[in-house]
Amino acid sequence: MAGSGTKARLEVAVRQGALLGEGPTWDAERERLVWVDILASRVHTYAPADGRRTVLATEQHVGAAGPRAGGGLVVNLRDGVGLYDGDGSFSWLRREPVAGRRGNDAAVAPDGALWAGTMAYDERPGGGTLSRIAPDGSAVTVLADVSISNGTGWSPDGRLMYYIDTPTRRIDVFDTDGPEVLGRRPLARIEEGAGFPDGLTVDAEGCVWVALWGGGAVRRYTPDGRLDRTVTVPASNTTSCAFGGPGLRDLYITTARTGTDPGAEPLAGSLMVLPDAGEGLAQPPFAG
Repeated sequence: MAGSGTKARLEVAVRQGALLGEGPTWDAERERLVWVDILASRVHTYAPADGRRTVLATEQHVGAAGPRAGGGLVVNLRDGVGLYDGDGSFSWLRREPVAGRRGNDAAVAPDGALWAGTMAYDERPGGGTLSRIAPDGSAVTVLADVSISNGTGWSPDGRLMYYIDTPTRRIDVFDTDGPEVLGRRPLARIEEGAGFPDGLTVDAEGCVWVALWGGGAVRRYTPDGRLDRTVTVPASNTTSCAFGGPGLRDLYITTARTGTDPGAEPLAGSLMVLPDAGEGLAQPPFAG
């Protein structure tokens, strides 16, 4: 039901004081969640079946990380997109340093390409981009005038792409034609006082779940843009969400400690989980 809170069901999966927890994605091959702490330059993993955790330190701020088809991780770093092999060795796939800019949210499309966003450290309008990175490292800039590139996801049939440039307060939708996106229009707008849209995920029914930075919530919008559910989160800077666990039925939610009062929000920066929230879509690994 629209506007109904579900805070009583929310659990803490990993109590963590992440400065800027972000970018959760489910690694189906290893049955674990992967997420990052951008400002601490850390990639975290968590296997809910046995509680096993790992932490990987990166040499730069890391906006997003996800599994690769052949093992290891793809990471969206300050200066470009890099690859970690299964043995932990690192190499650049595409290095394009721009002064004052870093990688932010990223997502893998149904065809296995990485759609990687960037933003300026000072969050200036137009300081970021959204690019499609092919498995061979070749890139096409899809959107060149972005402020804070954030949530990206695809409909179950792959014909629609959802996207958030946070300061616009919109969840936008595009028609997709291979690597191209066309016909940008708003799916939904976040009203003043409710926070700013950040990361997103799409479920098996084609509904879009959006985390609200400054809003302490995750919202679910139907494919026609109607708000039909709100999950209240005990951390005002709620950053992103992803389905994982058995049957992809558990909704994992990342949060940030930065910009909060730790005394008032002791769980800020933790990884939350809403068990049996719905049914997610299987996320493809990066094909590179």
